[in-house]
Amino acid sequence: MSELELLDTGQIRAGLSDAGRDRLARLEIHDQIDSTNTHLMREASAGAPSGAVCLAERQTAGRGRRGRAWISPFGVNLYLSILWRYPLAPAALGGASLAVGAALAEILRTAGVSDLALKWPNDILWQGRKLAGLLLEVAGESQGPSHLVVGVGLNLRMDPTQGNDIDQPWTTLDQALNGKPLSRNRLAARILDDLMAALEQYGSEGLAPFLDRWRQFDTLQGKPVRLLMGERIIEGRHAGIGPDGSLQLDTPDGRRSFQTGEVSLRGS
Repeated sequence: MSELELLDTGQIRAGLSDAGRDRLARLEIHDQIDSTNTHLMREASAGAPSGAVCLAERQTAGRGRRGRAWISPFGVNLYLSILWRYPLAPAALGGASLAVGAALAEILRTAGVSDLALKWPNDILWQGRKLAGLLLEVAGESQGPSHLVVGVGLNLRMDPTQGNDIDQPWTTLDQALNGKPLSRNRLAARILDDLMAALEQYGSEGLAPFLDRWRQFDTLQGKPVRLLMGERIIEGRHAGIGPDGSLQLDTPDGRRSFQTGEVSLRGS
């Protein structure tokens, strides 16, 4: 990945498939922004169309799940968000993070990354260290329509000092590919292409087509895990993902289901 390659709307559009260009309604690239997700949530409230996309070279208030900061230095990673509108109720979008996660893991595998794992509900790991994360935010009427903003943070080539404030083991795509050259713009185009296709498919078919795609990266299945729920810790054996995207956990009290957003998952 070239150190000097800045994001470019023309190159990204050129890298999209014909179907991807049809799905893309608007493409913005900012040198600096508070958060690509925050920006698109504001734009959605103002009527922005489905298929609006925002990328940034740097975020000053990047966000992960549960209010965590997402470290976002200039020009070395990918920070992008996609707005997608649905006629569905917000509750029907609970499995979208798994659909997007499976699609993103497949993109990275195609790019040459092996040893990938998905950690429920929305982390992508390489050799046990965080490579990418997703932040999905939903708003809408209780019975629909609704809109979803999908945020992707993908570490490309941060040096250790830039990641000093990250509170968990992390890695970069450059490490995972052993320094293999990779264009940020071509990678961004591929991610947009496949994630917009996944969001469209989720709207028409739900989570079912993505479950097996997710499971091939679910390296914790069958292993002992701990669920952190606030101050509570629940221990059990990871029993996979349910049809609704819930985490299934075998505990001494039997099998229990946990919904996205309720817990953090840690290997025991």
